[in-house]
Amino acid sequence: MVTDLLDDLAAAPASEVVDLRERLAYPLPVNVIGHLMGVPRGRQDTFREIVDRVFDSTLTPAQAQANTARLFKATEELIATKRSDPGDDMTSLLIAARDEETDGSGFTDDELRDTLILMINAGYETTANVIDQAVFSMLTAPDQLHLVRTGQAGWEDVVEETLRHEPAIKYLPLRFAVTDVDLPDGRVISAGEPVLAAYAAANRHPAWHGPDADAFDITRAVKDHLTFGYGVHFCLGAPLARLEVAEALRQLFGRFPDLSLAVPADTLRPVPTLISNGHQELPVRLRPVG
Repeated sequence: MVTDLLDDLAAAPASEVVDLRERLAYPLPVNVIGHLMGVPRGRQDTFREIVDRVFDSTLTPAQAQANTARLFKATEELIATKRSDPGDDMTSLLIAARDEETDGSGFTDDELRDTLILMINAGYETTANVIDQAVFSMLTAPDQLHLVRTGQAGWEDVVEETLRHEPAIKYLPLRFAVTDVDLPDGRVISAGEPVLAAYAAANRHPAWHGPDADAFDITRAVKDHLTFGYGVHFCLGAPLARLEVAEALRQLFGRFPDLSLAVPADTLRPVPTLISNGHQELPVRLRPVG
């Protein structure tokens, strides 16, 4: 899939500015999750549009509610399609597990739908953001790119440091304290109060990563982070996401060694959301002009 996307990019003239978020960072995870979950090609763009709006925290409550209704409908239509015409995909397997349980111990219909929504949502936007941020980090830190090209670090190091330094999800709203929580500094989160988990802050905490926690350093010995969550809710797609990003970086920089940003780094616009951490566009030049 990566090779096909890069073949398409290679056909662009040297003078053309290419949006790598639109041409690589997004279509790769869309294609991968679409393949795994059995989302027909004709429906992948619809799911992408809906998922984009799931993460868009600028929507009004009415717009968000309408988008959720669309998401439920699209997922239920996918279930109906796969129930009548199953394939070699996760959706068909989950439907079979649901339908074959007769003692009440399996998925409910709502749980089946919501599991599919979680899988599809989590597989699109988050991985696109990590590819986006990893490419951006390499193009704005040539010393780090040099370390990879000279064998002093690997693309897996780039992936892990990107996950720590620029997590795909900045904040996860909302959780609510079920009891009073005493903090070390004497403050208390009272029962019922909302809690906004700030992964971006946690991953750069100096008590965890030292005084240079804000620096992007792929040679950092300890790159631990909370980007994939923690405990029983640790992201089950973590190995797949790491593989996708590493392969995209390896092929992209191997195919286009003169890749460069086409605009000043500080002019890139963040995606319009409190939740996700990516750019609206990632304009690059694949080759030198002239």
